[in-house]
Amino acid sequence: MTQTSRLAIDVGGTFTDVVQLRPATGELRFDKVATTPDSPTAGVLDAFAVTGTGFGEIAMFTHGTTLGLNALLTRTGARTAVIGTRGFRDVYLLGRTDRRTNYDITYRPPEPLLERYDTFEVTERSLFDGSVHTPFDVEDARRVARVVASRGYESVAVAFLHAYANPAHERAMREVLGQVAPGVAVTCSHELSREYREYERTSTAVLDAYVKPIVRRYLEDLDGELIARGFGGRFLMTRSGGGAMTVGTAREQPVSLILSGPAGGVIGAAAFAEMVGEPNLITIDMGGTSLDASLILDGEPVLYQGAEFEGLPINTPSLYIHTIGAGGGSVAYLDEAGALQVGPQSAGAAPGPASYGRGGTAPTFTDAALAIGYLGTDTPLGGKLVLDRVLAEKALSPIARRLGMSVPALARGIVRISSTKIMGAVRAITVEVGRDPKDFALLSFGGGGGLVAVDVAAELGIPTVIVPPGQGAFSAFGMLMADVQHDYSRTLVSPLADLDAAEVEAAYREMAREAAKTLAAEGFAATMSRSLDVRYAGQEHSVTVPFADLAGVREQFARLHERQYGHTMSDPVEVTTLRLRATGAVDKPRLPLLDARASGAPEPDGTREVFGAGRPYSLHTRENLLAGDEIDGPAVIAEHTATTVIHAGHHLRVGPYGELVIGVS
Repeated sequence: MTQTSRLAIDVGGTFTDVVQLRPATGELRFDKVATTPDSPTAGVLDAFAVTGTGFGEIAMFTHGTTLGLNALLTRTGARTAVIGTRGFRDVYLLGRTDRRTNYDITYRPPEPLLERYDTFEVTERSLFDGSVHTPFDVEDARRVARVVASRGYESVAVAFLHAYANPAHERAMREVLGQVAPGVAVTCSHELSREYREYERTSTAVLDAYVKPIVRRYLEDLDGELIARGFGGRFLMTRSGGGAMTVGTAREQPVSLILSGPAGGVIGAAAFAEMVGEPNLITIDMGGTSLDASLILDGEPVLYQGAEFEGLPINTPSLYIHTIGAGGGSVAYLDEAGALQVGPQSAGAAPGPASYGRGGTAPTFTDAALAIGYLGTDTPLGGKLVLDRVLAEKALSPIARRLGMSVPALARGIVRISSTKIMGAVRAITVEVGRDPKDFALLSFGGGGGLVAVDVAAELGIPTVIVPPGQGAFSAFGMLMADVQHDYSRTLVSPLADLDAAEVEAAYREMAREAAKTLAAEGFAATMSRSLDVRYAGQEHSVTVPFADLAGVREQFARLHERQYGHTMSDPVEVTTLRLRATGAVDKPRLPLLDARASGAPEPDGTREVFGAGRPYSLHTRENLLAGDEIDGPAVIAEHTATTVIHAGHHLRVGPYGELVIGVS
């Protein structure tokens, strides 16, 4: 059977988004199916089915999932042990001092994923330069492995002192565990991070081990189901750092998948920024459970060499994504003081918002948007789900009565609270780090983004909102853009002036050989890019600088430091880490150009009454709009996967790719 399609599927908290690309014609199809939390594989297979394409016709399938993230959020991961160097058993539980304890009386340290009972130590020790101080004690390792096996652990993280410089002892421990406790999943810290900082490296290994059995089972089951149905193409997973990885690599390094879903939207936003000529974008992705905010600067996403999950460090490259609990399923409630709150609790996919008619009774943002008229019962969500206004108002009524408000007035308050929370998320990635929102356009996507985008932009002074085609499934579209990516690093702390160029080249050659071998095994030619982590002497945090030769590092560092932190200094500069990114390129889709209207203006399909507006909003179907069409607010633009609202004084123009460009200033 001829492979004629590429597919991307993003599993969210409420809906599973699917995008199908036919490369020969450039045709894109966006769709949604309900997420199936109790059987994630079934939901993905439902997404395949909705395309109507045979499994054998799909050349490449790219997938993003929140399975690992959800296991962390709900603390339902595997029973995990951690094995460290003798004398350093408590590295993971001690963590690192947090200065917030000095001034924040509400601060609580992050909840660890295991107890001291789950920590072990083995006699061995390497030094920072890779030399062996204490040889690996095989009998001691076997003793620990027997205890691990007898206690029924599902997973083990091995994190030895200075394993970033010499991983031989971690490899030996893996062999012992394989012999004595063969059913236990093993994560070695050096396989995820070859960088110093013992706590961060140990935390990364523990997080990976904690989700590995769950993610591995899911991916093995899904891969098996796809093969059984005739799928013979490439199976890729998006990763938190903005690229993709093969399903085989994902099974062994699931920590890289924790932010894989939100990463798709940022990848797509970077590609879209180039298409529409807007290099600086604030992105908001409002799904069913959460909202993810990020930045595109000079056409590139912001990448951090490390991330955190609820205060627990993950020492792998990650896109800068700020997440809050503000989605379409966010539940409205009265707190202990009787004040109205929205989220972070969510109705999720089952039962979902009350208006879905699936048994939900809690009032949500979606119910409120329906009650005030942003959403209607005349446009099914995803082309299938018809909202029920009676059920929405019934869910909102108890809180409305307690507050002495009408249901529509309460609903408007719920939407405003959500918008205010989203403004806070945008401020966190702009104002609070020295960036002015007015210097950006706001790219809004996700199933709920178009309902609040213009309000957020107006309040923050952002002059333009852009809504891409297929906004409700845009993260899945971004996954089609993801190249296969592997990141390598080596710790090398040295003053820049004393750095040995030959030593640097040797380290890069070693990483490049490993990268080329890995990508070749996955069927890709490798493109390499080098960078250095550089800081002023005495500083803790560094800036990642593109690297060609040592001569230009100081000047590039100064420019990037000023851009990131707003100042430069005359202090000596030192290098801390060498980095290499290896990329296996995939063909990138481009959105097709939209036909232009020959004459006249788009005719509305009717009107929609919006509470408190004083006048009806014109109602338009987005699929009927053409390039160059213009609409003055107030208006509601409904489409297959989402809805966009603009108010009086706003002006909408349809761009060449079908993007909605909204002026809000």
